[in-house]
Amino acid sequence: MIINVSEAKAKLSKLVDMAYHGEEVIIAKNNLPLVKLVVHNPKKKRTLGLLQGQITVPDDFLDEDEEINEMFYGE
Repeated sequence: MIINVSEAKAKLSKLVDMAYHGEEVIIAKNNLPLVKLVVHNPKKKRTLGLLQGQITVPDDFLDEDEEINEMFYGE
């Protein structure tokens, strides 16, 4: 299916659904095909804990700093 940009703006949700279900959707400008909607396929799963052991969080990380509080709230 080839659809012009102005019409695609109004029907984007429908076009995304069509592309998701395998239909070819091409968006054109002045009847010149420009882009093709395709389903996103991640290259790989995200790896959790990638920096584990490389970053240390100080024990006082969540402690308030009086000097900074004074800057924000005054004395």
